Amino acid sequence: MSTSGSVPSFGARVHHRRPDVADDIDFEIKGQEMQFVEIELDPGESTIAEAGSMMFKDVPVDMDTIFGDGSAQQTGILGSIMGAGKRLLTGESLFMTVFTHHGQGKARVAFAAPYPGTVIPFHLADIGGQLICQKDAFLCAAKGVSVGMHFQKRIMTGLFGGEGFIMQKLEGDGFAFIHVGGTIIERELAPGEELHVDTGCVAAMTSTVEFDVVRAGSVKSMIFGGEGVFFAHLRGPGKIWLQSLPFSRLAGRVLANMGPTGGTGEGSVLGPLGDMFDGDN
Repeated sequence: MSTSGSVPSFGARVHHRRPDVADDIDFEIKGQEMQFVEIELDPGESTIAEAGSMMFKDVPVDMDTIFGDGSAQQTGILGSIMGAGKRLLTGESLFMTVFTHHGQGKARVAFAAPYPGTVIPFHLADIGGQLICQKDAFLCAAKGVSVGMHFQKRIMTGLFGGEGFIMQKLEGDGFAFIHVGGTIIERELAPGEELHVDTGCVAAMTSTVEFDVVRAGSVKSMIFGGEGVFFAHLRGPGKIWLQSLPFSRLAGRVLANMGPTGGTGEGSVLGPLGDMFDGDN
């Protein structure tokens, strides 16, 4: 898979030492279909992550649960409450986990993707300090990165935008990592350039890209086309990242093949009758 711009080559060791507000971390992305990101921390450095995403950590790395995302933008109790409330609206937990290296030398902590797909690193300072991504995409980031929410402003987009209605907004100048389903495609839209995308396939975009919804063809296409009633309408300038397998599509296929009684797998000739002979009843 080829990458360019702000997205480093997967598997390559990356070293960035810049006097940013966010902690300056090194990392390595490993794996193919089920990727994870391994972050190397110097003494005193921290990373934040969604609860339950940790894969392993070195012993000198301490783990602490915080209210909200603990970023510099959330000062005081009121700021923490507002940050946590925004996370709740995007379907995430009120709390996040901070991993801080309190020992000597180097220490590592790793975070795993929740389902098959791709982990993408973004250095937010290189893309204007802000990234808009689907609401469950965030995996982890350097401490100092703010994890908030982004509302689509148009009423039609809010009503029919599907997964693109409430999105996550990552702000700061450090590294942030998101996870998307399947294969990722990066595309740069020129000013005024437009693209129609399935609403669930919009993984991330820069803040300069306009997001709207349009009707998916004729009435016949909307009813029988199988592509949904509306498309996401993206307009440049800016970069977009599209995923080939939204989790909602994967979950829908799994549920559809389970059948009304749980199913016996795609290869079963007997269908529901096979449940009588599968040894579980």
